[in-house]
Amino acid sequence: MSTNTTTLEHPDHQAKLLDKTSFGFWVYLMTDLVLFATLFATFAVMRTNVASGAPLSEHYNLPFVLVETLLLLTSSFTCGLALLAVRAKQSQLAIAGFGITFALGACFLGMELYEFRQLVIEGNSWRASGALSSFFTLVGTHGAHITIGLLWIGVMMWRLATKPIDANTVRRLTILSLFWHFLDIVWIFIFTMVYLLGAAS
Repeated sequence: MSTNTTTLEHPDHQAKLLDKTSFGFWVYLMTDLVLFATLFATFAVMRTNVASGAPLSEHYNLPFVLVETLLLLTSSFTCGLALLAVRAKQSQLAIAGFGITFALGACFLGMELYEFRQLVIEGNSWRASGALSSFFTLVGTHGAHITIGLLWIGVMMWRLATKPIDANTVRRLTILSLFWHFLDIVWIFIFTMVYLLGAAS
C-alpha cells in the first residue's frame, strides 16, 4: 500500500476532510438561506399586488398542499433512516431508504408541477400579476432545489449499489441528508407563510 493511500485512509485525515467538507457545505447552505430569505421578502411585499384579479389566496388548494407537505416531511424521515443504515454499513437498507425518499420527493415535485400547470391553465401564470410572479419564483426555486436533490439521490443510490460503503460515501450522504433536511425546513416556511397565512388573510 502506498504512503498516499495510507494517508487517505487514516482516520484523522478522514475526520479533517469531513470537517472541511461539512464547513464548506454549511457556507453554501447559508448562501442558499440568504437567497430564500430574499425571495420570501419579495413575496411578502408583492403578495397583494394582484392588479384586477382575485386575491392570491383564492388560488390555493390547502388540502392538496397539505398532502405535499406530508410527503416531503415523510421523505425527510426516510432520508434520516437511510443515513443511519449507511453508517451501519447496511447497503441494501440504505438503498431502500433512499429509494423511498426519492419516490416521495418525486411525488412532491409532480404535485408542485401539477399545481403550476393548473394555475397557468386558469390564466394565473407568473405574468398575470406581481403576486403570482413572486409566488412562482419562490415555490419554483424550491422545486428546482428538489429536482437537484432527486438527481443527487439517484447518483448516490447507484454508488451504493455498485461500490462498498467507505468513509467518502458516508461523507457524501451526510451532506446530501443535510441538503434534503434544509429543503424540508424551507418548505415548512413556504407552507406557513405563503399558504396558511395567505389563506387566513
